[in-house]
Amino acid sequence: MRLSARNMLKGKIKQVKVGAVNSEIILELAQGVEVVSIITRESAENLQLATGKTAYAVIKASNVMIAVD
Repeated sequence: MRLSARNMLKGKIKQVKVGAVNSEIILELAQGVEVVSIITRESAENLQLATGKTAYAVIKASNVMIAVD
């Protein structure tokens, strides 16, 4: 797989919450480190997303903010 996005985070799908239109995908990158994505239900079905499956969070943004305390 080759993409123009520079940020690809590999993890395991921890949970798939299927809704009427969208699905919430919780991807565990490391123990206690999660990324949550909302995608269409149709996309989740086409990708055959399921708990335990390896997947990537692909982040493409023109702005990424950094904050500190």
